[in-house]
Amino acid sequence: MLVALLPGDGIGPEIIAQTMRVLDAAGVTGLEFEEAPVGGAAYKQLGHPLPESTLALAKRADAILFGAVGDPDCDSLERHLRPEQAILGLRKHLGLFANLRPAKLFPELADASALRPEVAKAIDLVIVRETNGDVYFGEKGHRTTPEGLRQGYDVMAYNEAEIARIAKVGFETARARRGKLCSVDKANVLETSQLWRDVVIEVSADYQDVELSHMYVDNAAMQLVRNPGQFDVIVTGNLFGDILSDQASMCAGSIGMLPSATLDGSNKGLYEPIHGSAPDIAGQGKANPLATILSAAMMLRYSFDRSAEADRLEAAVAKALANGARSADLGGSMSTQEMGDAVVAALA
Repeated sequence: MLVALLPGDGIGPEIIAQTMRVLDAAGVTGLEFEEAPVGGAAYKQLGHPLPESTLALAKRADAILFGAVGDPDCDSLERHLRPEQAILGLRKHLGLFANLRPAKLFPELADASALRPEVAKAIDLVIVRETNGDVYFGEKGHRTTPEGLRQGYDVMAYNEAEIARIAKVGFETARARRGKLCSVDKANVLETSQLWRDVVIEVSADYQDVELSHMYVDNAAMQLVRNPGQFDVIVTGNLFGDILSDQASMCAGSIGMLPSATLDGSNKGLYEPIHGSAPDIAGQGKANPLATILSAAMMLRYSFDRSAEADRLEAAVAKALANGARSADLGGSMSTQEMGDAVVAALA
């Protein structure tokens, strides 16, 4: 089985290196890893953030383990050449439309959450985010108004088939957990969201065992900090999911702790931490590799049906935290290498 290894920019190579150490220490075999450049690193090397050779590897691979993209040196480039276009391109070309972002507080990190411990400890949810549509992929550009003013525009759009397929992922995810699905939209003002709500209700007819509720996105953001324990699975669109999943990460302690999987509806997926490339600390050994290690555990579970090995990695992360492992984002001073050491020791 082939894994495309795409470290990317900033702290990406550092956190991927520690993840590979942990996979080796866990005795994970039967996987072949092939590395390729992506993001700003690929642009500097090959003139494009998603070179044809990297895309070809990603298409051949059974799964993709991704670090991060983002490089301030590339901020002045035309938009289609910026590092972030690599991840959008992979999602588009590979049909990766369903992003799963679990947010669960490790008990040892209750003091790291932005919430009161008694509120934070109830967090155990999954955000299912659609990643192939919405304003990120809609028509966009700049124009001049009749008054002569510059205007930027980004079109939010979903068709019923796109909504139905992500709704099914949401319902299936909820069915495998506690049986509660909250669909988040802004149907009171957006026609796109009204269609979203209508289609989700239609799909719910096939999932009578799952309790469906609806919530406007502004209320959902408030409820995530007020009472996160009420949520089991949230299904939402690309823009709202992007924002809510980052918010959920801070409720759970740190953005450095949350993994993600973006799936094509079958076994193929792209696995990455939800944080960015953090160029301000790149190369300094300060990055937290735990989200990437947990992303690798998701890869084992979803793409390779190796749940026992995934459970072992997740248990090792929990044990490392219980033993006091803390990087800077968790209020400690351990380096990237030392955090990797702690997980390797926990595996032993």
